[in-house]
Amino acid sequence: MRVFVTGASGWIGSAAVPELIGAGHQVIGLARSDKSAAALTAAGAEALRGTLDDLDVLREGAAASDGVIHLAFKHDLAFSGGFEAAADADRRAVETFGEALAGSDRPFVLASGLVGLAPGRVATEEDGRGPAPDSTPAGPRTRYGTALLTLSLASRGVRSSVLRLPPTVYGDGDYAFMAALVGVAREKGVSGYVGDGSNRWPGTHRLDAANLFRLGLEKAPAGSVLHAVTDEGVPIREVAEVIGRHLDLPVVSIAPEDAGEHFGWLGAFIGADAPASSALTRELVGWQPTQPGLLDDLDKGHYFRAPSA
Repeated sequence: MRVFVTGASGWIGSAAVPELIGAGHQVIGLARSDKSAAALTAAGAEALRGTLDDLDVLREGAAASDGVIHLAFKHDLAFSGGFEAAADADRRAVETFGEALAGSDRPFVLASGLVGLAPGRVATEEDGRGPAPDSTPAGPRTRYGTALLTLSLASRGVRSSVLRLPPTVYGDGDYAFMAALVGVAREKGVSGYVGDGSNRWPGTHRLDAANLFRLGLEKAPAGSVLHAVTDEGVPIREVAEVIGRHLDLPVVSIAPEDAGEHFGWLGAFIGADAPASSALTRELVGWQPTQPGLLDDLDKGHYFRAPSA
């Protein structure tokens, strides 16, 4: 299969590309810089220059492919106060892919998120298929709606699926949530958690996530929801304890009202309780994660290497 991948040189995309190529697929990767294009070429993929705002380029990539995996999202914009603008750009991209793929029965896999789906209980693949709660802010509401739009493409002749990612997709080289937590601990001199630290985060290794994107492309029926969840819910206090042990720092509770000041941008997420299951996903496409769980991966030590000068 010839596969168009956005976000192909990103954290998950750079694992998904070799996963796809190793399974015999050809990959066209969207590249927004010379550096990204060179990385894709070195990995054995074809680079298509453009950004999420270049809708004609997205249309071209989809038209020239047998399927699309949409991993790109303007995370830098989203986490600097522009989540609504990032979600709007993502929505336009998905609308473009929907138009290009309509009536073709070709697969389209959208990367989405898990947090906030089912507060107070374990989220399953059946959650999040109705309207967003009234309390949902504008940006997250748009992204939620984009996932529903993707599922609705099944009625327009697209084998569409939504692959929900946990808040931490971890592994050696991670620069996101876990790396940020380690950075905060170094800066503050304590390894913190919010309240009693019993709130749970699901997680998966980036290589297992990459494997699921391939399986979704190959096997997911139209209108499917997939969960990339290895650990159903790891208590954040346990994460803080591993970080404290490796950095030889005290492990302390941070009051919820102080989370923003202590954790910075992570403060909006670190206290969330968002356990999730992947039982239906494993049954549907035969996904079997093989990489370490979150705490075991943290214990490998790569998150605690001395920062580069």
